[in-house]
Formats: sequence, structure tokens, C-alpha cells
Amino acid sequence: MFQTILVPVDGSEHSRLALCVACKLARQEDGRIILLHIPEALPHEPLLVWGIGAVPLSATVEKREQVGRQILEHATEEAKALGVERVNPVLTEGAPDQTILAVADEHGVDAIVMGSRGLSDLKGLVVGSASHRVSHAAECRVITVH
Repeated sequence: MFQTILVPVDGSEHSRLALCVACKLARQEDGRIILLHIPEALPHEPLLVWGIGAVPLSATVEKREQVGRQILEHATEEAKALGVERVNPVLTEGAPDQTILAVADEHGVDAIVMGSRGLSDLKGLVVGSASHRVSHAAECRVITVH
């Protein structure tokens, strides 16, 4: 049913849970996971689930990309530990919802599995969450993990 699954990861617990769900789905069909990270500067510095600190607002683009690569490496390792061998990490810039939709189209994914909330919860309360916007605009199935 789901041969190619896109999983946006930001290092939050919600994105980690989404990765676990996506891995269960991918294993059923010998599927492939596309991991997507979009570096984003945050006004606060929470500790991310893989022990990596979030990037402060003042960080350089290079620092954000470095942390993004670490998040993708850890997520790749976790996906493989959960039994998915075909994992493709993607690091790119842009508005999260638009970038998720563009990457989904580019890779022809069957589903997007994403956390209901990420690291920028406060902004999501004001302007609407990326998961909500993606679920309304995606051409494929969208599974939101709470």
C-alpha cells in the first residue's frame, strides 16, 4: 500500500513517533522512507530526542545545516534499527509546509507521515500547524501522529 513514505523530522518527540509509525508501514511492503529535515532557527533551545540541541535563532546557516545533518543521521540509524533498509535523507531549505509538499511530489510518495506538532509549537498555535496545512494540500495520504 505504501511503497514510498515521506517523514519530515525536526528532532522532536512527535517526529520520532511519526518515524516509528512510518517504519512499521514501510516494513509491511518492503518500502522506502524519505527522511526530510528543513533547518529552522527557533527562539528557544530545547533538547532534541537524539540528544542534539536545537539551533538558536542567532545560529548561522552552516550551523543549522550541521545540526540538520546530525538529525538526519540519527533518524536514518533509527529507521534501519526498526527494520527499514531503504532510507533516503534529504536536507533542504524553505517554508516547511510548501517544502514538504514539493519533496513529496518530487519523490512520488504514497504517504506523508508526520508529527502533529514539532519544535515550533507556539507559532503553530497562531498561524496553524504545518501538519494541518500539509494534510489539506497533499496529493497523497497524510498520516498525522499525535
